[in-house]
Amino acid sequence: MVLPLILPALLALAQDPAQPQGPAPYQRTNPRIPQREKEAIERARKGSGQRPVAPARRLPEEERKRAEIFRASKDSVVYIAGIATFQNLFGDIFSQPSGTGTGFVWDEKGHVVTNHHVITVEIGGAPVDEAQELQVTLADGSTYKAQVVGRSLEYDIAVLQVFAPLERMKPLVLGRSGDLVPGQSVLAIGNPFGLDHTLSSGVISAVRREVPTGNGRRIRQAIQTDAAINPGNSGGPLLDSAGNLIGMNTAILNATGASVGIGFAIPVDTLNRVVPQLIQKGQLVRPKLGFDTLNSDAAALLGLRKGVMVFHVEEGSLAAVAGLQGLRFKPGTETRGAVEDVQSLGDVIIGFQGKPIESDIQLMDLMELEPPEVPRVLEVVRDGKRLTITLRPGSVPKAAGPSV
Repeated sequence: MVLPLILPALLALAQDPAQPQGPAPYQRTNPRIPQREKEAIERARKGSGQRPVAPARRLPEEERKRAEIFRASKDSVVYIAGIATFQNLFGDIFSQPSGTGTGFVWDEKGHVVTNHHVITVEIGGAPVDEAQELQVTLADGSTYKAQVVGRSLEYDIAVLQVFAPLERMKPLVLGRSGDLVPGQSVLAIGNPFGLDHTLSSGVISAVRREVPTGNGRRIRQAIQTDAAINPGNSGGPLLDSAGNLIGMNTAILNATGASVGIGFAIPVDTLNRVVPQLIQKGQLVRPKLGFDTLNSDAAALLGLRKGVMVFHVEEGSLAAVAGLQGLRFKPGTETRGAVEDVQSLGDVIIGFQGKPIESDIQLMDLMELEPPEVPRVLEVVRDGKRLTITLRPGSVPKAAGPSV
């Protein structure tokens, strides 16, 4: 039989559980150690063990408060990941992961706010599409499907509807950003490099910065902070020392893409103006004032270096009622729009609500900051003279249909 032959071998391999065999003594590859050193090593081995630890201490008030804010806020911070599906020229369908990042619960209806670039798929460093599939992971590790319900490329903001039980969606308390000052303590929560719910702290370094969004626009009134903001932190909340939301982390200023102590956040006052519009309408509602402007390149051909030139004013519109004037062309040449056909220049807008204007993008940004019902006061130059023109909402019939 085979069994009697195998049994002695198994018995030889077995070991008495009462006599466990430990690892072989450590031996260096080069055993040529002087005897004196060997003896010193052996003496040092004897009696070695765990070192005593310092007695438990109560956290200082500042650290305790910071830890409490983190514990109270982390359940409102989420991890976002997405996948986009593409079809190549041969009809093959393939998936491309989008960037991962952070978001935070905005309200009790399941809305999460993040940066738009977090849900954007890039190929060769260029954004090509939004992720078709979005997964949002809550602080407890549960993951749910989400859909984009609104976006603003200008402000790099996206709003997601997360299909999670609403009782698990805990919104942050909104603070104010208009009265922030350099030196205030701030906390940033995010998922840098996929490390979920990471806390960093710092101070406000500056306020009212201008940060480019990559879409030709600039986020105005941005908060600059030295709190570490790394890839994956985008879309996460920036909190004040009371745990209130004061901004959304959105960018770092560094060629390597890692934090060097210069990060930026979209101020909460801007979020609180833009996000409700994105939820309600899916996009920003631009002010319909009834005039078009020349872009900077076209205006330069007419000799304009600063300000924004009015190109066309729609008849019967808010701008027309206020007296704004656009370019005038020689009779019969209006459809060509050539430089040599210009008979008289349009008004040049150099100020809006008391602030100087240098570009058409800046003008639109500032206009969007105003509530729809607030009059728009323009300072313009016409024939070398400065004029003040006020566009008053409600001053024209609703059927006028302005074009801007």
